[in-house]
Amino acid sequence: MDVRQAIHSEHAKTLDTEQLRNEFLVEEVFVADQLTITYSHIDRIIFGGIQPVEKEVVLDPELGKAIGVDYFLQRRELGLINIGGDGIVMVDGERFDVDGQQALYIGQGAKTVSFSSVDKKAPAKFYYNCAPAHCHYPTRKITQEQAAPVTLGDSATSNKRTIYKYLVPDVLPTCQLLMGLTKLEDGSLWNTMPCHTHDRRMEVYFYFNMEQDAAVFHFMGEPQQTRHLILRNEQAVISPSWSIHSGVGTQAYTFIWGMVGENQTFTDMDHIAVGDLR
Repeated sequence: MDVRQAIHSEHAKTLDTEQLRNEFLVEEVFVADQLTITYSHIDRIIFGGIQPVEKEVVLDPELGKAIGVDYFLQRRELGLINIGGDGIVMVDGERFDVDGQQALYIGQGAKTVSFSSVDKKAPAKFYYNCAPAHCHYPTRKITQEQAAPVTLGDSATSNKRTIYKYLVPDVLPTCQLLMGLTKLEDGSLWNTMPCHTHDRRMEVYFYFNMEQDAAVFHFMGEPQQTRHLILRNEQAVISPSWSIHSGVGTQAYTFIWGMVGENQTFTDMDHIAVGDLR
């Protein structure tokens, strides 16, 4: 388990590129036949990747000891989106077929969870976010068609994109976890610009569908103290509540966003005008 401590905004101003990467960037999310796990002290979010290839990957109940509970999801909920080939998730003996671009919400209290691929030549890649939960909601699969899509932006400003809201109150109940997937259209390179902050929630971005020689310049920091991190394919970045979170790529890409915090109001944002950024 890779543990990341919370970083104060005043401290973040003093960090150089390598220090910012060490604190906020996760460079390796998927490892064959393993579960990767990053634990952030910011709102206690846990995230990572699960890539079953040659064997089934099991969410080890012993991981619960690292977070002070009897088993991993005793006091947590988990959401995942499959960005790879067709996969299978078993939750307390119930099978869920989760194909590419589909999501699964696993409610608090699930004891046995395992992951496998239908075809090892096209393995599933389950990207997950996990948050503290105060009660149980039913485990449920969400297809992309069910994910409350909305198209925003404009090709003239290079940010035409479709947002698929998988885990939001309009689709299904969760305790606090929100997750979705945003696809940029060809020729569009910007996400979330003009940008925003939201003091009431933190966020994690996961970038994928990029060529190996491509990059996304992810902007972070306070609006008048901006910094950037360069991300490659299938890497993730932690965004504290005090930070903007916006990116521009050398090509079109897709990213998954996940949020935890005080509320589930998607539109609760503090917008920053481009002219106010520094």
